[in-house]
Amino acid sequence: MAKYSPVMSTRRWRFAPRPAATLATVAAVVAFATLGNWQLDRAAEKRVLAADFQRQDPAVELPSASVEPPRYQRIIARGSYDAAHQFLLDNRSRAGVAGVEVLTPLLLTDGSAILVNRGWLSLGADRARMPDVAVTGAPRLVTGRFSALPRAPVELAAPPSTRWPRLVNYPRDEELAAMFGRGLRPGMLLLDPAESDGYARDWQLSGTTPERHLGYAVQWFALAATAAAIWIALSLKRDGEAE
Repeated sequence: MAKYSPVMSTRRWRFAPRPAATLATVAAVVAFATLGNWQLDRAAEKRVLAADFQRQDPAVELPSASVEPPRYQRIIARGSYDAAHQFLLDNRSRAGVAGVEVLTPLLLTDGSAILVNRGWLSLGADRARMPDVAVTGAPRLVTGRFSALPRAPVELAAPPSTRWPRLVNYPRDEELAAMFGRGLRPGMLLLDPAESDGYARDWQLSGTTPERHLGYAVQWFALAATAAAIWIALSLKRDGEAE
């Protein structure tokens, strides 16, 4: 009796990518990879800023108005506070409590001024009553870290305040200078915790942490890998399968 030998039918796979899908995938992968690399660069920048922020170098004299100090450089400034023209930086919460940071102009001996962030104060429910931020105008020596003004993730127009102290919401340097009405240097000094005439001041590095930027980078690279994997899967065809 003859033996029966079954013939196994095998269908081979072939790689047949579609041009339109290929172009779309390349564009997506490049975009995702670019965003991932940008997040890596931001993480590196934040690590440098964190190192600068934690440094305890001796304070140096405030340079001339034409020179901007390095960010987080400890600075010594000599002058007197202008208590009549202070700014209250709004939307600055602390332990879940709404409040403001008090920005007081320090009138310098060269005729210009620089803002000193004297720290955080709670702001009550009644915004018609501003907190008491009085301070003497006696000559003094102030020590603090130089920093830029905080920036909002999304800029929203807000009606300007017309009374002092003025409540401001993420202002620009030039806006504060216009309201102040005299030479006001860009940036501000974060008043050292040991200095007098200040409020709550446990200064922390603001913005997104390096670790979070790294997490965002991983997400973007994962999206790039996913897009490439989907393209490969859709480009594989069996023999005889329509493209």
